Amino acid sequence: MLLLDKPHGLSSNDALMRARRLLNAAKAGHGGTLDPMATGLLPLMFGEATKFADDSLAADKTYLAELTLGVATDTADAEGRPIAQREVRCDEAQFRAAAAAFVGEIEQTPPMHSALKRDGKPLYEYARAGIEVERAARRVTIHAIEVLSFAAPVAVIRVSCSKGTYIRTLAADIGERLGCGAHLSGLRRERVGALAVADAITLPALEALAPAERAARLAPVDALLAGLPQVRLDAALAARFLHGQRLHASVEAGEASAEPALAATPAAQGPVGPRTGNAAPRVRVYHAERLLGVAQRRADGLLIPLRLIATGAADEPRNIPVASH
Repeated sequence: MLLLDKPHGLSSNDALMRARRLLNAAKAGHGGTLDPMATGLLPLMFGEATKFADDSLAADKTYLAELTLGVATDTADAEGRPIAQREVRCDEAQFRAAAAAFVGEIEQTPPMHSALKRDGKPLYEYARAGIEVERAARRVTIHAIEVLSFAAPVAVIRVSCSKGTYIRTLAADIGERLGCGAHLSGLRRERVGALAVADAITLPALEALAPAERAARLAPVDALLAGLPQVRLDAALAARFLHGQRLHASVEAGEASAEPALAATPAAQGPVGPRTGNAAPRVRVYHAERLLGVAQRRADGLLIPLRLIATGAADEPRNIPVASH
């Protein structure tokens, strides 16, 4: 995995492709789209790490956002066409109160200029054709909004939110609550789960490195899974786990130092079936210092493989250290 500080004006996919070429990676993906106007943290996954992109997509996010009050646009951001202009009469206290009203679980209607699909086509394609389609509101959670500065018509806020939150929609909604309208004039993603933009590298900096130095910037898959408890297997059980077999655990998942800690049960030796117990907590599974994959651990101790690291001759994963955090 590579933490990239995406530049302004570049799409997430374009940034991914440039990094992919620099790293000579055959398989790549990213953990959450940033609009071209946005900058900041874009987790990039290569090879087997792409299997765990969902952990990044599902994580909470933190953004630094600039709002310009008094002007609404058709995209709710600075790249759109102004559609309404109104006088800004609010003061800082009123702005703070309006922003605070959106903290918590809220309903948010996705913007037309988004990558969400309708009948197999992204909404932005309809928008570019001048067609507006009905969108169902979605429940998202705004954990916190911190007002960093206010100098009308511009305000800067830090937003901590759940996955699926559109910050430009939040900006427009705050503007409507104030009665003057608003659009998102700047956006920077600071965090994705436990990952921080302070640890990211820019594309120019990556390009300036020698190939070996670029490879050294790659973090192990563990970095995506640092919040999960660990389970360790001996060699025999690791082989069964990598074949998709369910195992029965005899200790709590958090006891990462206990090895070997699992034993297979005859009733649970078959390959993973469709019912994996969605309510069961997930754990990361190791043999020695090698990450084998992610599993669900049911209350009865059953360990159910979910995603596995390939171990074929062509793609044998290198030994990777257990993340200290």
